[in-house]
Amino acid sequence: MARSPRKLAAEPAAPPELQMIDVVLQSLDDAKAEQTVAIDIAGKSSLADHMVVTSGRSNRHVAAVADQVVKALREHGFGKPRVEGLPHADWVLVDGGDVIVHIFRPDVREFYNIEKMWQADFAADAR
Repeated sequence: MARSPRKLAAEPAAPPELQMIDVVLQSLDDAKAEQTVAIDIAGKSSLADHMVVTSGRSNRHVAAVADQVVKALREHGFGKPRVEGLPHADWVLVDGGDVIVHIFRPDVREFYNIEKMWQADFAADAR
């Protein structure tokens, strides 16, 4: 007698922004991006739900990391994100809609220090 396969309960799908953030973070890890910080800005900004700040070791590495993030988002069905800053690759912004990724060279990241600005905003709201 043949056994019938058991039906597995379908797991609820994660919200799209969580799926996108997972794809972005995995892509950054695969690309050897450094000092990655993910900041949840849902309800704090109309720009996106998550902001990710990370570093590449050089202009070439920053550009390669950005290309890999774009490729990963497209492969996972999130469309083609907008990209700014790729020609110079000091600071590349990848805007996926629900997730915005800032990829910096270390000295440029230190100069702008945008994650400190966003984290300071959250600390002020917590009071």
